[in-house]
Amino acid sequence: MINDGLKMKGRLSIAINNEVVQEVDNLVVTAGKSYVASRMKDTTDTAMSHMSIGTGSTAAAAGDTALGTESDRQALTSTTVTNNEVVYVATFGAGDGTGAITEAGVFNASSAGTMLCRTVFSVVNKGSDDSMTITWTVTVS
Repeated sequence: MINDGLKMKGRLSIAINNEVVQEVDNLVVTAGKSYVASRMKDTTDTAMSHMSIGTGSTAAAAGDTALGTESDRQALTSTTVTNNEVVYVATFGAGDGTGAITEAGVFNASSAGTMLCRTVFSVVNKGSDDSMTITWTVTVS
């Protein structure tokens, strides 16, 4: 019997003003897994295009479809695929999504849309003059 357990996992790196302040694993949510299966069939669902940040603190759960408390959403600045990894990058510039940031997610729309993955992390304080860059790597193994 062949047993090929396809798995997805993610890890993100959070930088404030080009200095990495935190690295954390994420949860690929059920809707995200369904999205990947759908994209294998065809391109009916649009590609992941945005990343959001927020101030919610409820733990990430498989059934999540949105952040707990979204504070800002930005278009991805780059998306690359190398072997079995997809890397999403988004920058939240000065004045965007300021405050005590504790969660992030990747989506396929500028509002609402399908969430691929979500994570909750220790507070990252983003001041009004700060730039935050999140590099999110999703690995399929």
